[in-house]
Amino acid sequence: MLLEKLNQLLAQTSIELTQLQKQQLVKYVELLNKWNKAYNLTSVRDPNEMMVKHILDSLVVAPHLPGKHYIDVGTGPGLPGVVLAIALPDTQFILLDSLGKRVRFLTQVKHELGLSNISPVQSRVEDFQPPVKLDGVLSRAFASLQDMVDWCSHLIDSSGKFIALKGQYPEEELTCLPQNIKFEQDISLEVPQLNAQRHLIILKKD
Repeated sequence: MLLEKLNQLLAQTSIELTQLQKQQLVKYVELLNKWNKAYNLTSVRDPNEMMVKHILDSLVVAPHLPGKHYIDVGTGPGLPGVVLAIALPDTQFILLDSLGKRVRFLTQVKHELGLSNISPVQSRVEDFQPPVKLDGVLSRAFASLQDMVDWCSHLIDSSGKFIALKGQYPEEELTCLPQNIKFEQDISLEVPQLNAQRHLIILKKD
């Protein structure tokens, strides 16, 4: 049972969720699994594996987001945006993706889970202008930090952060950053039952 799996994983972290939040996460995995058959939203096919590789992998970022307005660029099926929106109900997330089928899925997720704090948007990142001042740009999908900074700079001012979810520590990418971008922090993340490195890289404009 997915709820048991989720509880078992959460027990290995310091993250505390309400029953409603847990139910929303389970429902999200069920929807992802259902839509995945037709829409091919993720290469992970097993819902139990989704709990580790998608849900917990995104949830561990929640304690590190102090602001109230974020954009998840290249969100795909809503990772990490949907998961973080469930964990942080008082924080608003714009979920940006250029593919219509993903945005249709996210609109369905918003409706079925009753998530008033997500705004799915279909757009290319370079064409999008945020309607509010953002605290940060989140991404789990960008090829490199350089690309993220190049394509997303117009989304935030000097008080906003670039927050990149990475696997291994991207030492080489960090040495190639433009002059006006400053490395602020590397947070090492522990994801239960995931035998791989995870780093949260935080950058800001100088």
